[in-house]
Amino acid sequence: MASAVAGAATGAAPTGLDPFPPVPAAKRVVTVGLEDFARLPDSDQGIGGPVAARMMMLTDEPGTGRLFANDQNGPLYGVRYAGDVALYLQLDDPRWQLALDKGGRAKGFQSFAFHPGFAEPDGPGYGRFYTLIETRAAEPDPDFQADAALRDHDTVLLEWTARDPFAEAYDGDGPRELLRIGQPHFAHNGGMLAFGPAAAPGDADYGLLYVGIGDGGRGSDPQRLARDRGSVFGKILRIDPLGSDSGNGRYGIPAGNPFADDRDDATLAEVYALGFRHPHRMAWDPETGDMLAVDTGQNVVEEINVVVAGADYGWSDWEGSFRHDRDARPAEVVLDAPRSADDVAYPLAEYDQQDPVLVLNAVKREFAVSNPPASYATGLLVYREGPLEALRDRILFGDGPSGEVLFVPADDPPPAGWRPPDMGRVLFEHRGKITTLLTAIQETNAVQGRRRPTPRADLRFGSGPDGEVFLLNKFDGVIRRLRPPIEEMRTKMPAQRP
Repeated sequence: MASAVAGAATGAAPTGLDPFPPVPAAKRVVTVGLEDFARLPDSDQGIGGPVAARMMMLTDEPGTGRLFANDQNGPLYGVRYAGDVALYLQLDDPRWQLALDKGGRAKGFQSFAFHPGFAEPDGPGYGRFYTLIETRAAEPDPDFQADAALRDHDTVLLEWTARDPFAEAYDGDGPRELLRIGQPHFAHNGGMLAFGPAAAPGDADYGLLYVGIGDGGRGSDPQRLARDRGSVFGKILRIDPLGSDSGNGRYGIPAGNPFADDRDDATLAEVYALGFRHPHRMAWDPETGDMLAVDTGQNVVEEINVVVAGADYGWSDWEGSFRHDRDARPAEVVLDAPRSADDVAYPLAEYDQQDPVLVLNAVKREFAVSNPPASYATGLLVYREGPLEALRDRILFGDGPSGEVLFVPADDPPPAGWRPPDMGRVLFEHRGKITTLLTAIQETNAVQGRRRPTPRADLRFGSGPDGEVFLLNKFDGVIRRLRPPIEEMRTKMPAQRP
């Protein structure tokens, strides 16, 4: 896999109002099996009844032989490989005094990551894991903020230390605060936490924590923070959570960070890459080691990027491969001269928010005319090895509201200039028929007796041992697992003796 990085040659301009062809509804479609794996408990009482868990992430912690999944409303669950679920930690517990802010879709318990040495008794990361949350608490003062007069809430990175990592429930003390960011607006807050999965003890990247931070919200990044190397907003940060040479003394600055030794007081040493709107999902290619991130677009373009240390992805001057006209009402992209700036890194793949496959009639009814339906790229996984042969050597990602799962080839070279991505679509064999994830969720809603089936999925991905892939959502609490189709499984079964 190679990155379409700064300085890519300029191709011919697309024509028409929309530069992207439709996602193929029937061509380049692969089918995999889908089965219910586990169910998280409802988390809150909403108007008219229980509210399904707002699932955000699911990751494997192989040292303890279980998966972990979080609910945006506060719980972190341990999930055994057999599907048994147990509450591990409740961030909303009054004893932690975190004042978790979970108002609306954009706030709450955003992400978590277990140190790669979590289950290693002799290692420095023993028992340590990290959570990224939004909080209503205004103290202490933030380490970073855009404007003291604009402080809607704070995004906080916390370190927890379990005494016994193998215990069913967290048994440690309250968390240690590593980093606090004063958010100027409601949305584009904390994104994803992750440790590089391939790094081993002794490697330069081992134990370094990647932190996705959005541009702070509001349209078109009004304070121009995303490309500002002196701001944490619109960035992927990389820190050493066990170090102490940061400005606040609570974490470390990796020596290999691109701006760590540039001797420029106007840059932040924590910054790994910049120019994002909301880099809320990251993944690594297990074959090449490349790091990828999805970035949520504003009005037109959703993008998947190969992340290069020190690269600038252009927001808000660029939205994907196209100039972003922030002065238009509403803001739009300019189709001429795509990829024409030599200081911008461009996407590996991008697609149109208004694609007819993604903007479903059910979703359309949820929005007022003044707020048209929009998609957002989410979930990210480079599938190389495992039981799902139809997905091998493909980059999987999804569209959040519609729940559609899409893919592009993992080994496709970067475009020479601009060209539409070679995208495909994944459908599911579920309970005897071919269907979409959203339909499966709606059918479960009916069985659960929900007031009405959800019009959206809010898709997320999860990964487990041996190449397992899981799909999460925020509306029925069910974790689903991908499986080979039934016919494919039958052909691999040993012949029965007469």
